[in-house]
Amino acid sequence: MRDLNTELTRLHQAGLYRQRRIMANAAGVYGHADGREVLAFCSNDYLGLANHPEVVKALQAGAERWGLGSGAAHLVNGHTTAHHALEAELAAFTNRPRALLFSTGYMTNLGVIAALCGRGDHVFEDRLNHASLLDGGLLSQARLQRYAHGDGAALDGKLAQRTTGEKLVVTDGVFSMDGDLAPLPQLAATAKRHDAWLMVDDAHGFGVLGANGGGTAEHFGLGMDALPILVGTLGKAFGSFGAFVAGSDALIEFLIQKARPYIYTTALPPAVAEATRVSLKLLQTDTWRREKLQSLIQRFRRGAEELGLTLMQSQTPIQPLLIGDNDKAVALSQALLKQGILVSAIRPPTVPEGGARLRITLSAAHREVDVDQLLTVLEMVA
Repeated sequence: MRDLNTELTRLHQAGLYRQRRIMANAAGVYGHADGREVLAFCSNDYLGLANHPEVVKALQAGAERWGLGSGAAHLVNGHTTAHHALEAELAAFTNRPRALLFSTGYMTNLGVIAALCGRGDHVFEDRLNHASLLDGGLLSQARLQRYAHGDGAALDGKLAQRTTGEKLVVTDGVFSMDGDLAPLPQLAATAKRHDAWLMVDDAHGFGVLGANGGGTAEHFGLGMDALPILVGTLGKAFGSFGAFVAGSDALIEFLIQKARPYIYTTALPPAVAEATRVSLKLLQTDTWRREKLQSLIQRFRRGAEELGLTLMQSQTPIQPLLIGDNDKAVALSQALLKQGILVSAIRPPTVPEGGARLRITLSAAHREVDVDQLLTVLEMVA
């Protein structure tokens, strides 16, 4: 048997040990972590919708009508009119014929990739893809090849070497740890040239990018022909929970038949679907949230530049402060916490070796004074 205590000690010594913080407040930028009052810059609630009164009211009304759990998987008797309506609205939102709800983003990626590819097929993934995308490639048992981050030419070369089997190109739309965008127009053209599928997980793009919050597809003006498989999660800018994939009628029908994480999982609570329908409307109509968010991003980047801090090339709410050393990243996170600022230290394997960082994320729920406070404390401790 493995000596787990020895392995835990090794993680401590390498600066890789992870600990949960106990939050004593509803989702938001102001709260209490481990009994300490904090101003948080580490949430993915980019538009501040997770605790929006209208969303909460819809959840309460949904619970009164539907109860708590859905009771069964979608293909048994757990698929309600609430789920069906949300799928139709997500399809319209993404300009695709259909959408399919999953219980989590991780399950969506596992399910889609493993359903479309198997032995003898080929999956090509960006080197910095989210773990769920990489795990989906491994689960499929197809040959998984990783190309250099954001490098369409490298992808082209790998695709050219494969002349048999299905070919699936998989990428994040916005990379969750760097905050940069995948070069989707180039990747779409490359995939089409080699008769390959293109799948984009736009978990961190929806709500943030595009005039209507349509994410990287809207940002780049890509339709279903260029981007046939579009995945989104509902627990970030939507402020809800769950995930979906949008695409052609044939794609969705095939996934209903073949995606095991969809078939064999209890459906999302209907009340959550009802709440998400409201957050989807707010995400599209409250354009001021995106405008405010972009203003805060620029304010933070200007201030960080004046302080000489090393930021990465990101124009999204994800603003990583690169540290490098694991212990230093943890120490800086702890120093910020002592000053009432909550920012997580991100270390390998979430990021490459030597890439430890503070993952600072901004929300439309922040105020300018909050960003200024963060900059003041960063100047003090960094």
